[in-house]
Amino acid sequence: MQVLTESECIVAAISTADFRNGMGLKINNKYYTIVEFQHVKPGKGGAFVRYKIKDLKSGRVIDQTCNAGSKFESVQLITREMQYLYNDGDSFYFMDNETYEQIPVSADFIGDNKKWLKENDNCQLLYADTELLGVNPPMFIEVEITETDPGFKGDTVQGGTKPATIETGAVIAVPMYLNQGEKVRVDTRVGKFVARV
Repeated sequence: MQVLTESECIVAAISTADFRNGMGLKINNKYYTIVEFQHVKPGKGGAFVRYKIKDLKSGRVIDQTCNAGSKFESVQLITREMQYLYNDGDSFYFMDNETYEQIPVSADFIGDNKKWLKENDNCQLLYADTELLGVNPPMFIEVEITETDPGFKGDTVQGGTKPATIETGAVIAVPMYLNQGEKVRVDTRVGKFVARV
C-alpha cells in the first residue's frame, strides 16, 4: 500500500478559499463540479460559503452551505476527445485519436446521449481522475433525414414543423419543406433543427 507524504495530502485537499467555477470536487465518493459560489460575511457569527455543485453522473444541481475554510477533496477533471466508431447494441466503442486504443462504454451509461452519436464523429469523454463520468456528443451534428412526411411546393419556413427521424434514430421537429434524404444540422444540447446543410 502506498503511503502519501504530507505534501501530497495537502495537494488533494482544498479549502473554500480555493473555490473556482468549474472546479472538480469529490464528496462522499461522488464527483461534482462547482457551478457557482459566494463567500458570505454576516455582521454576527462566522463567515460561510454558499455554493452550487453539479453531480457529474446525474446532472442534478445541489445547493450547499459550509463554514468558510472547510476542506474538500479536489479532483482533476479531464476531457478526452475520442472518435465514436460503432455500437453492438450493448456497448458503444470509442477510439482514442492519439493511441488508437478502443474503449467500450455501455449503452446504459451513455443514456439519452446515444441518440446524438454518429459514427466517426468526435465526442468528449469526461474523466474524474481515472473514472469515466460522461460521454458528450459534438454540440452540432450533420445528419440525414431517414424518414419524414413529404414536403410540398409552397411549404415555407413559417409554415410550421413536422417530425423527422434522423440517421441516429432520434426524432426532431423540422420545417415542412424538408424531405427524406436531405442533410440537416442539429444542436444536440437542445435536440433542435438548426439549418439545412
